[in-house]
This record gives sequence, structure tokens and C-alpha cells, in this order.
Amino acid sequence: MNAAIDLAQKAGQNEKKLYGGVETGGTKINCLIATGPNDIRAEARFSTTTPDENVRQIVSFFQHHLRDAPITALGIASFGPLDLTSSSPTYGYVTVSNKPAWEFSNIAGKLQQALQVPVVIDTDVNGSALGEYIWGAASNVENVLYITVGTGIGVGVVINGKPLHGLVHPEGGHILVPHDWLADPFIGVCPFHGDCLEGLASGPAMRRRWGQPAEALDAEHPAWYLEANYLGLGLHNLILSLSPNRIVLGGGVMNQKHLFPLIRRKVQQSISGYLHAEPITMKIDEYIVPAGLAPRSGMLGAIALAASYGQSGVPV
Repeated sequence: MNAAIDLAQKAGQNEKKLYGGVETGGTKINCLIATGPNDIRAEARFSTTTPDENVRQIVSFFQHHLRDAPITALGIASFGPLDLTSSSPTYGYVTVSNKPAWEFSNIAGKLQQALQVPVVIDTDVNGSALGEYIWGAASNVENVLYITVGTGIGVGVVINGKPLHGLVHPEGGHILVPHDWLADPFIGVCPFHGDCLEGLASGPAMRRRWGQPAEALDAEHPAWYLEANYLGLGLHNLILSLSPNRIVLGGGVMNQKHLFPLIRRKVQQSISGYLHAEPITMKIDEYIVPAGLAPRSGMLGAIALAASYGQSGVPV
């Protein structure tokens, strides 16, 4: 049996179980109460401000809605980097961050203490990858790579039903890609690496380079060819490193559907016939695909993390 189907069946074996999901992003916090994508009971959105203020808002949301229907577990799909080493005294903390107020904040521990339910935490992109693997655009494959292109660039990986962890977790948005300084003298926006993939191709990078947000640029604007070049080069590295069965692209920048054909073409050109794999050579439209759960990929990913409690992950 496909591992995604098996996990979905396990997660939904009691249809009356409710799960809570929290997605923390660079600009907003999303909360959800659901059993899955087809049974959403309540949701809310707040601006990302400080951990203390956002925790109060999250706790208030759940306490208001759960007086008569308690949740079984809470999943948190958070921006990172995160400490996901279960034996660490700072397990579940955001570590370094370009949001200074969030550095070494213990959002998972604070929510567990306030709500008194098991909490499972992972990166927002690992959560989204898990949600897409169970319910979305990658539900018929074993290994999925999820990439969000928005306020930052994040990479999540699920292999045989489990989000990938190791030394920390995937941070593919900060890989280095070839940068032609003559064609593109932009220095990049990443405060840590300058012209890494996120520094060159995230939403803030596009805004700073072109003087306007991505959504304001015409489909024929040269920005999109440059964006597809960088994203295609990033996918080249990730395909050859991780060999995923499918790549799912989400995030605000990827709402521009004309970007997908440009990226697919760049990947084929960059791979240059090295991989004789049908999904790349003949079926790339089915290999690099939009998120199936958008715009709730992250929120439903958090629900998937909560549903995985007792199967995978480590509760706080």
C-alpha cells in the first residue's frame, strides 16, 4: 500500500478526532481546527508580531472554539531554523531568525503549557510537504519535495511518510546557485548569505530588485525569466541530491502560473540529459506541480503533523 494512503487512513481512523494546526510564517500566523481538508471547523489569521502576542492570540482562538470539542493534538508548522533534536534543552525552539524577537523563542512549549495537549512541531515546509503527501498533489508518490517561494524560500522533504530530519532539517532555500554578476548585479537580500537562492529569488528579493512586488509585474516582464533561472538551478541541485518522486511548488510567488513552464524548461535544460528518468524527460508537467492544498498547505500540514502524533515526530 502507498505509504501516504496508509498514513492518511491511520490519521483518520477515528473521524470524530479533531486536531489543531498552527502555521507560523514571516508575515502571518494561521490557525486551524479540522479532522482533515474536507472537515474544517474553524480558522483564523493574525499578523506575525512577537511570540508573546501571537501565543496569546493562538491560545485565545483555541480556547474559544474548543470548549465543547477538545482537540487530540496540536501541530505546529513553523518558520525556522528550529531545534528538532528531542534531547536538546531547546527542543522546539526557533533558533536564529531574521525576526530578532523570535530568536530562541519557545512557542511549542508555551502552547503545550497553555492548552495542555500533545504538541508536534516541525518546519512549515516539512509540514506542507507532509500535508501534500497525505492529501494533496503528492498523495500517489513515496517521496516528495515541497518548496515555498514567498517571504523566504523553504524546502520540505518527506520520505516514505516521514519528514526528513538530520543535523537539523532541510534548509534548501539557502543553497548557493550560480550568480552571473554581469547579467544580475543584485547583491541579494539574505542577511546570512547574501546571494543564496532565497537572497536572489524570494519575494522580498524580487521587490527590492525590481522596485515593486512580484504580483505587480507583467507576465512578460524579464523578472520572470530571471526568477525561473534561479529556481530552476535550485531544483537542479535538489533533484540530483535528493531524487524526489515529485516536486510541489507553493507560496505567494508561485501564484504566477506562467512561472511553472519557465521553471520546468530551465530544469530540463540544466539537467541536460544526465538523468534518463521519464518524469523529467517526458512528463515534467506532472513532476513539477503546484500545491494541491493551496492556500492552506501550511495549515493542513500542521493538521497532518498533529494527526501523526504517536506515529512520527516527538511531542513536546
